[in-house]
Amino acid sequence: MIADALRMAVGTLTTVRVPAPGVIDRRVAGGAMVLGPLAAVPLAAVAAVIVFLGELVGLPAFASAALALGAVALGSRGLHLDGLADTADGLGASYDRARALEVMRRGDSGPTGIATLVLGLLVQAGALAGAISAGHGIAAAAVAVVAGRGVLSLCCARGVPSARPEGLGATVAGSVPRWAAAVVFAVLAGAAALVLPWWQGLIAVALGYLAASALLARCVQRLGGVTGDVLGGCVEVAVAAVLLASSF
Repeated sequence: MIADALRMAVGTLTTVRVPAPGVIDRRVAGGAMVLGPLAAVPLAAVAAVIVFLGELVGLPAFASAALALGAVALGSRGLHLDGLADTADGLGASYDRARALEVMRRGDSGPTGIATLVLGLLVQAGALAGAISAGHGIAAAAVAVVAGRGVLSLCCARGVPSARPEGLGATVAGSVPRWAAAVVFAVLAGAAALVLPWWQGLIAVALGYLAASALLARCVQRLGGVTGDVLGGCVEVAVAAVLLASSF
């Protein structure tokens, strides 16, 4: 089960080629969400290396930040960025639940989605640039990428419903035991406290989870639950919050 869960996590969250899981059921899907941070380690390593090389050759901090975030986006097929844009379009389209879900299903980005995407990336790049200038950009980049995927277990914890009867959201919604989501948070917070100033690491991860929780609560209220797009949106707002907390 663990091997299938890891394959699902890596295959879904990154462009790394892995053998297909032997079976995908709710147990495997829940395990994949718990292992999301582990699957994101290669992406975090790439982002950290780019920031390091940027500092080594004297690139402007914002340029290094943009390159690192761009590499992460490429390494995840832009999956979460697309989710953020679609979620923004759905929430901004209509107070009618069915209409909002239909807008999200179409996949084409409207003005609200594009604006949210641009602003989100500017915030992430600006915050990472601040962390680079503060002297801990490498750690901030790695923590943000990994912690951002950590919120997937929170968003798929028991009690969180699916907005649709089909799709990724229906497969993973409510599939993670709450204690497992709590363990993921504790491990990530502890790891962040080791590589960043301890207080800043704890605050960064906590704010990432808080931002994701706020978006999750709004989507459950408006849409009736989570979808794959909502999960992606939660990842991106968590990354932004972690980087903001690490930017000074």
